[in-house]
Amino acid sequence: MRLSQLWDFSGWTDRKTYALIGVIAFAIKSNVDRIVAMYCFRHSWGVLNYWFPFHSKITPPGVHGNDLALSLTLLAISVPFIYLGICQTVRRLRDCMWPLSLSAVFFVPFVNLLFFLILCIQPSRTTLEMRPRDDLRAQRLQLDWNGGKKWTAALISIVSTTVLGVLLSALATAYPADYGWGLFVGLPFCLGLFATLVYSYNAPRSLGECMSVAVLPVGLVAAALVLLAFEGVICLVMAAPIGLALSALGGLVGYAVQDGRWRMRGRPAVMGLVLLVAPVWMKLDPWLQGEPPVHRVQSSIEIDAPPEIVWQKVVAFSEIPSERELIFHTGVAYPLRATIAGHGPGAIRRCEFSTGPFVEPIEVWDEPRLLQFSVAENPAPMEELTPYRHIDPAHLKGYFVSKKGQFELTRLEGNRTRLTGTTWYTDNVWPAGYWRLWSDYIVHHIHLRVLRHIRVEAEGG
Repeated sequence: MRLSQLWDFSGWTDRKTYALIGVIAFAIKSNVDRIVAMYCFRHSWGVLNYWFPFHSKITPPGVHGNDLALSLTLLAISVPFIYLGICQTVRRLRDCMWPLSLSAVFFVPFVNLLFFLILCIQPSRTTLEMRPRDDLRAQRLQLDWNGGKKWTAALISIVSTTVLGVLLSALATAYPADYGWGLFVGLPFCLGLFATLVYSYNAPRSLGECMSVAVLPVGLVAAALVLLAFEGVICLVMAAPIGLALSALGGLVGYAVQDGRWRMRGRPAVMGLVLLVAPVWMKLDPWLQGEPPVHRVQSSIEIDAPPEIVWQKVVAFSEIPSERELIFHTGVAYPLRATIAGHGPGAIRRCEFSTGPFVEPIEVWDEPRLLQFSVAENPAPMEELTPYRHIDPAHLKGYFVSKKGQFELTRLEGNRTRLTGTTWYTDNVWPAGYWRLWSDYIVHHIHLRVLRHIRVEAEGG
């Protein structure tokens, strides 16, 4: 390959050249980043920092100061490498005769590593076309398990993938339990890819058939986890969007590499790679992840009463009526009442939820403006919706943790009050950005349930 072809979208790149370029580019990039981070920003930098850059606490919108400067610098350094990676991925896809739109997988965290390995295995289209058909057939692994019948192939694919998915899910949530990238990103992608490769082993399949076979086992795995008392319904419903999307992405990749359409000889190697990568990835997760980020949720409401009256209802409030929103009918914990023992900093507030009490030592008592407290004890975040009397999955203990909270009262014109509730929490389930959408939504509705009750009590009083 000429140097100019490194940056050229036209043409082809064979698998050996692609692998060599990828390894050399990563070696150069990682060492440049390490030198810049160490000598310019006094920040240690290793391979794992590309996935978990700051072991503290923070999400991208919260990066600031020296961390923000380092992030922007490394992003600027990455631009030519990203361009190089996209160029070579497009050339490699063209060489494999795969859809060029698959280059978008280059930007999917973790999944792009498996995709890179697959592209390094896949033979060149030109090499395959130059071989006699008899020679190709002789080199394939002959395993005619379905006689070319679609329904038999689909059944074998769906059943084997479902069993594999249940076993790997049990492995991920066994000791040490891990609800991370491997379980929610790697596993559904690998299952979708594996199911499609099994289904298309002996004959070419259409895109619609491949996508259906890729997505269906993920739904069956979810149903099996409920029936086997591994998980509850609501947690699986929350995981469904990301799981189905990634299994469909795996199916799309599987459609591109299926044997009958692209005559891929290396497909058994890809299937073996999928079976190896998924469990290894899941068991490495606990050592790869940094500390879970601290999220903040803030909710406000206006009350037609002065702060002095509202304060009395904030410190402790009576039983909240039994009527509740739909989200709290699913088993998600919801607030019932609040009591307090003592006065001022050091007092102990107990906010009773449907699953138990939050124990909240008061840290700031600025009457009638600010009540701030830490959280010494957390109850379970939910009661699982399940056909059994009770199940106790690991994520109910120590994964969602409320760190502290506060109520802020702001005096408004007309003897009115703006009451703002804030909660700081961690959620040790990954990818953090996806699960934050759910947890922020739930915490916000918990806030509103309390704030609306306080408004009723304050205005009524």
